[in-house]
Amino acid sequence: MSTQSPTALAPRELAAWKGMLAAHSRLLARLDAELERDHGLPLTSYEVLMYLGDADGGHLRMGELADRLLLSRSGITRLADRLERQGLIGRRRCENDGRGLYAYLTPAGRDKLAAARPAHLAGVRRHFISRLAPDEIEELGAIWQRLLADEAAPA
Repeated sequence: MSTQSPTALAPRELAAWKGMLAAHSRLLARLDAELERDHGLPLTSYEVLMYLGDADGGHLRMGELADRLLLSRSGITRLADRLERQGLIGRRRCENDGRGLYAYLTPAGRDKLAAARPAHLAGVRRHFISRLAPDEIEELGAIWQRLLADEAAPA
């Protein structure tokens, strides 16, 4: 028989959960503020440029980009509209599916990514990696892989 309450988390469970939420929120806020201050680029915009820059062929379908960023279809459209107005990305129709769109980096987007990436990675190291021992980094990576291994798992 389980002693776990169906309506409350145990103190250590709650501490782990709240800690993860707070750490995530604070880390993203710091990284976002640094990118915005130093490169005029919000973190979500940087992530679009990063995913496109790292993609095979240098482009991604808009739906795939939305999935990677955990955005709705309308959310990625608004973000892409803004980045396209800034000249950082472009969009073109998919050759084999007239309804689909690919997003791709423009030369200005590649330049912006090249300028912002070292600063962003330095921030990740400063605010996150440097606060963990090498074995903790490895263990935490394994934990995230285990938690994300089956995204279809019931909540």
